[in-house]
Amino acid sequence: MNPGSKQKDARATELIAHEAAQFIAREAGTESLITVTRAQSVAHGDRVLVFVSVFPIEKARAALNFLERQREAFSDHLKKHARMRLPRIDFMLDNGEQLGEPAKS
Repeated sequence: MNPGSKQKDARATELIAHEAAQFIAREAGTESLITVTRAQSVAHGDRVLVFVSVFPIEKARAALNFLERQREAFSDHLKKHARMRLPRIDFMLDNGEQLGEPAKS
């Protein structure tokens, strides 16, 4: 992968993390605080993992289930706000010792 491609990939994951944070802030309820901590591109950019922290931790499973249900709505949000080829988005609990599996569709 050439340096320009790596830089473009980094910008894309940063944009996805930023848009995910905005989307979650707008759509999530008030039972827990869901914070996007980072995004990571995998599978040559075909997939992006969006890592979130959840407070209180007891609400983490419910938060991941919410994000799983909202995956299509988030993709629609990205289509409107980002001019890029859309990768598959998976949400994961950051430092997910307890619930670190990706939300599955």
